[in-house]
Amino acid sequence: MGIEHPIVQEGLGPFRTPKLAAAVSAAGGLGTVSMPGMPLDLDAGARTFRQHIDECASLTDRPFAVNIPVGVDTNGDVLPFTDVYIRTVLAARAADSGLAGQLRVLTTSAGFPGRYVQLIKDAGMVHQHKVGSTRQAVKSAEAGIDVVIAAGFEMGGHAPSKAVHTFVLVPSITEAVDVPVLLTGGARDGRGLAAALSMGAEGVAMGTRFITTHQNSDWHPAYLQALLDAQEGDDVAFDGVYGPCRGLRNAASRQLLGQQHGADGEVDAVELTRWKIESMQRAQTDGDVEDGLVLTGQVASAIHDLVDVAEFVPAMAEQAAAIIHRLAASLPTIR
Repeated sequence: MGIEHPIVQEGLGPFRTPKLAAAVSAAGGLGTVSMPGMPLDLDAGARTFRQHIDECASLTDRPFAVNIPVGVDTNGDVLPFTDVYIRTVLAARAADSGLAGQLRVLTTSAGFPGRYVQLIKDAGMVHQHKVGSTRQAVKSAEAGIDVVIAAGFEMGGHAPSKAVHTFVLVPSITEAVDVPVLLTGGARDGRGLAAALSMGAEGVAMGTRFITTHQNSDWHPAYLQALLDAQEGDDVAFDGVYGPCRGLRNAASRQLLGQQHGADGEVDAVELTRWKIESMQRAQTDGDVEDGLVLTGQVASAIHDLVDVAEFVPAMAEQAAAIIHRLAASLPTIR
């Protein structure tokens, strides 16, 4: 991928991340531009996505990624926004060789991206796909996906339906596939990176830790402060757009938990999905952390300060290296 450190910023939609993505990439990691929600006018959404990509490219000369969830309907058919956004990315690279040199990685998540694997490969991009089970990892590798992101259930945002945590999931996946694996869920510093490497992963992807940085200046300060104030047990898994979703306990998430148990009767599925996305965006843009869905991983309870990305990324890598060297040096000589 052309990066210095095995540290990836997760997709953090449905809002703006180009400044944050550029900062992570400039620091030697891999930043990720997130897709801008699912607007009614997909052409307008595609233009916004392209603007975010161009903004990121203008802020750094380093490689970066984009993240596009694969949405499917009740029949298993891919939703239009996924197709539009993937083709927007490929068209942008085809039209601009300079951009193609930077925008090297496309990350998919949620549904299986089978029909797009060859399309992405033919475009010369590295294709990462996020999975929540060993079976999904094997299926992805067999389909030709380049990198598997093993998502533990403690992660923020859309979490895997199998609800397997990282310390169980990652070793199982690294044993089962021959492609590089990234750990996502629970990592926040060099200790998590060292642990991921020990389990056979090639690196880590993080969301919550990168949300709580000075460079995430497009998001409302109240959102960041809500994560900094979170304590153990303040998070909850509820029904999201693509499956289980993890965020803070508040009025919005309690409303969804009530609907899961049938308290509010029948709800139109399309309208509910649109409400969820708008609620997530409202929390990020307006700072509505009570009636908006505040997505975060369990690791928020262990994060208490904003960090500077330029300092944090290389320091995290150095911390992981120091831990591995110290542990190796402490081992007795094997005769």
